[in-house]
Amino acid sequence: MLRSKKLVPYYFLIVPLLLYLGWVIGPMLYTFYLSLTKWDGISAPVFRGLANYERLFRDPIFFTSLKNNLRWIISFITIPVVAGLGLALALNRAIPGAKFFKASFYSPLVLSLVVCGLIWSWMYHPAGGLINSVLRAVGLENLARGWLSDEKTVMWAIIAVAVWRQVGYVMVLYLAGLQGVDPQLIDAAKVDGANSWNTFRHVILPLLTPVTTIVVVISIIDSLRAFDLVSVMTRGGPYNSSSVLANFMYIEAFNNYKMGYAAAISVILFFISAVFIFIYLWRVMQDELEY
Repeated sequence: MLRSKKLVPYYFLIVPLLLYLGWVIGPMLYTFYLSLTKWDGISAPVFRGLANYERLFRDPIFFTSLKNNLRWIISFITIPVVAGLGLALALNRAIPGAKFFKASFYSPLVLSLVVCGLIWSWMYHPAGGLINSVLRAVGLENLARGWLSDEKTVMWAIIAVAVWRQVGYVMVLYLAGLQGVDPQLIDAAKVDGANSWNTFRHVILPLLTPVTTIVVVISIIDSLRAFDLVSVMTRGGPYNSSSVLANFMYIEAFNNYKMGYAAAISVILFFISAVFIFIYLWRVMQDELEY
């Protein structure tokens, strides 16, 4: 009787576990299988072994997409982290309008990426867009250009939109982290004669290390998942110069009907993401053990 009572919690896990196996693990394993086949999504898959991967590592679009994802990662772990931390430090004080500014900086995150992409596409318009109109109005018409049609600027223009949206999210995470900083430690540093910079560098920043680790890992994962903005603003153009792995995978699957090849791209993306996901989970588990 006692043993059956101990098993009751496990009985409740059966249905969620079956759903997880059916909706997550099953499709994931099937994707791994499809990556070894030639399949157009209609006829039966034909097993080809590692042919898709061999082709993938000879495909220049794959390396362009991978390079763009790397640019996205570098941008996400630098600009939003620094700007978000700076805003959190500034707005963590009792200043007039702090709540308004917090809401203002966080508000872009409420908008969907599709809406953000459409709004910024209008702003980037070469003729009547806000950015070029302002540049012409202040006498800098030589800087005006087709931001989304120029291979040199298109990727950075899209990343700028993603960074603009990400800053508010990072700010909120750091604001939560700053709530855990003991004010007595800051007061002790001031008593010892530390100025604002030394207090931040030797007291606040080390205490925010767990938050920074989480912010960086989440930012990297978000960078690898980049798809919506590219799809809405350029669909990877011009000439695949703004392609990222997720967009490249989508086009190969649903435009070119190369499901097996797209599955191989998704597998590569999975393993790249898995590295950072494991780092994030390990950090979370370490924090749990400390408490």
